[in-house]
Amino acid sequence: MQNRNRAPRAKKTPIEEMISVAEICEALGISARTFYEWRAKGLAPDCIKLPNGSLRVEPGEYDRWLKTRKQAAA
Repeated sequence: MQNRNRAPRAKKTPIEEMISVAEICEALGISARTFYEWRAKGLAPDCIKLPNGSLRVEPGEYDRWLKTRKQAAA
């Protein structure tokens, strides 16, 4: 039975589904400085730069990147 008092969940926009640098750093236990050093060396996941200058990573790209890191450690 549906709860008619609850508003329907709004679908996330593509930008809202993307992962922020802060979220990646928290998940990996690294500093933002480390992330940007990795990025400068070409070792970070591919990022999308938003018009406000902040970076985001698509979830699929983050998963792909993690798998390559796992393979590199083997």
